[in-house]
Amino acid sequence: MNKLWRRLAVSGMALAVIAAGPAAIAQENGNKGASPGKASSKNLIVLIGDGMGPAQISAARYYQQYVKGVKSLNLDSYYVGQATTYADRGEDGGTVVSGIVTDSASAGTAFATGHKTYNAGISVSNEDVSKPFASVIEAAEASGKATGLVTTARITHATPAVYASHVRSRDNENAIASQYLDSGVDVLFGGGKSFFVTKEEKGKRTDKNLIPEFKAKGYKVVEDAQSLKSLTAKDTKVLGLFGGSHVDYVPDRKAETPSLAAMTSKALEVLSADEDGFAIMIEGGRIDHAGHANDLPTLVQEALDFDAAFKVAIDFAKKDGNTSVVVTADHETGGLSLSRDNIYEINIDLWDKQKHSSEYLVGALNEAKTLADVKKIVADNTWITDLTDEEAQYILDGDGSSYKREGGYNAVISKRLLVGWSGHGHSAVDVGVWAYGPIAEKLKGQVDNTEIAVAGAEVIGVDLAKATAELQSRHIYPKFKINRDKEVLYPAKALTEALGGTYQESGATATLTVSGKSLKIDLGGKAAKANGKYTIDVDNGTLYLPLGAFNELTGKTLKWDALSERILLK
Repeated sequence: MNKLWRRLAVSGMALAVIAAGPAAIAQENGNKGASPGKASSKNLIVLIGDGMGPAQISAARYYQQYVKGVKSLNLDSYYVGQATTYADRGEDGGTVVSGIVTDSASAGTAFATGHKTYNAGISVSNEDVSKPFASVIEAAEASGKATGLVTTARITHATPAVYASHVRSRDNENAIASQYLDSGVDVLFGGGKSFFVTKEEKGKRTDKNLIPEFKAKGYKVVEDAQSLKSLTAKDTKVLGLFGGSHVDYVPDRKAETPSLAAMTSKALEVLSADEDGFAIMIEGGRIDHAGHANDLPTLVQEALDFDAAFKVAIDFAKKDGNTSVVVTADHETGGLSLSRDNIYEINIDLWDKQKHSSEYLVGALNEAKTLADVKKIVADNTWITDLTDEEAQYILDGDGSSYKREGGYNAVISKRLLVGWSGHGHSAVDVGVWAYGPIAEKLKGQVDNTEIAVAGAEVIGVDLAKATAELQSRHIYPKFKINRDKEVLYPAKALTEALGGTYQESGATATLTVSGKSLKIDLGGKAAKANGKYTIDVDNGTLYLPLGAFNELTGKTLKWDALSERILLK
C-alpha cells in the first residue's frame, strides 16, 4: 500500500467502535497534546542510547578527552534536560513490583507512545485485557510519512519493537517480526535474523521463513556492510539483518558488519526521498548489553559508536533545515560508578587496552580448566600479564550471577580500571535529554519520558490519539491460560468488560452481559460446560471461558491470533 493510499484509508477509518473516543485516549496517563496541530518540522529523528545513564556519558567523554584528545562528545552542546524513567506497577516472577526501576519495554512504550505500562509490555496498556497504544512512528506511517527503525540490537528487541508492534511480553520476538511485516515501516536495520527464519535454517521460528514475504512486499533484503552501502534512494523499502542475534560489539566487528553511523546514514538517505517527510528511531542498543555484563571498555566504544551516529543525524538535520532531533535513554544499566575503593583516581589510560569484548571471550572462559588457562586468556586479550592466582580463581569460580565467568572476568578488569558497578541490572536514575530543532523547546528541564512521544508527534503534526483508536478497534491483548486439552481460556470478567459489557456474580452464578444479551455460568463446579457447550475453569476465584462463549455473547466472530497472543476484533 503506497503512502497516499494509507493517508486516505486512515482518514476514512471508523472510530466509533472506541466508545471513549480519541479525546479520552489522549487524556489517559497524562498523554496531553496527542492530537495534531500545525507541524513545525517535516521530519523527526529519535535516537535512544539504551542503558546510557549519566555515568556512561561521562565515561565516554573522559575517554575522548584523556585518551583521544577530543574535548567533547558530539552530543554535548545539545543537552536540554533530563527525563524520569519509571514504569507502572507490575509483576516480576509473581511478585508485585513498584515499577520505579524500568526495563526497556516499559520505558520504550512511554517515549514511543506517551503512555506508561508495566515492565515487559510492548506498547500495550497495563490491564488484564490490554489495549494497544500507537507510537509516533505508527502515527507518522498513518499520515503518509516514510518511517524507519535502526538498532545495533536485534530489530525485534524491546526498543525498536515498541515503535511498530504490540505484545504483552517483549520475549515474543517471533510475533514482533511478523507484525513488522504488516507495519508499513519502510526501513528496518539491525540484528535478529534468527527471528525471521525457521529452526531448520538456524533460526527461532516454527512456522515459516518471513524473508520471502518481506521481499514480496517490496523490501530489498541486505545482510552486510557492502550491500548496505550499495542501496540508493530508489530502494524505498529495506530490511537489513546484520546478524543472527545482536549486531557485534564495536571491538568484535569484522569488515562486513556496518557501524551504527553507516546504518543511520543509509536510512536517512532512503527515507528523505519521501516528499511527505519521515520519522525514524535509531538505537545504540548494545551500550545496555555492555552495562549488563559490566564490560566498561566495550561500553565506552558502544557509546562512541552511538555518538558518531548522532553526528550523522545532526549533520543531516542542519543541512535539511526542517528536521527535529531528540536523544535520550530508556534507563541506566549496571549502576556504573567512575571510582571505587575510596581511591580518588580512575585508570583511564587502560580503557583501550582490551582487544575484544568479554562476550567474545565467553567460549574460551567456559572451556578453561586451570588457573593457567585463565591467565593466558586474560593476557591474550588485555594488558594484564600479572594476574594473581586469587584473581584467576575468582574468574574460574564466576561472580555468582548469571554472567558466571564472564562476570568474574569483568569484575577483575573493573577493579584494575578503578570503576565500580552496583550489579548487572538497571537502575532508576534520571537520564539525559538532548535535542535540536523545534522539539528542543518542548523538552527543556525536567520532563517525564512520556513527554518525548507527545513532543515528537506535535512537531511533525501527527495524531497519536487517532492512530491509537484505530489500533484499539482491531485488537485486544488478554491474559489467558491453556488447559490440558490445549484450549485457550480467558478471564471472563476482564474480557466481558473490555468488550463493553458487564459481569456480575450472585451466589454460585456469574452473569455476563453485552449489548443486552446475557450468558449465565454456574460456578458451583457441578458442570464442566457452560450451556453444555463451553469449558468452565475457575482458577483462584477467577472464571475463565473460551472465545466461543464470547462470540455467542457478542454475536461477533472474534478470532485468536496465537502468535501475537491477541484477539482480533474485526
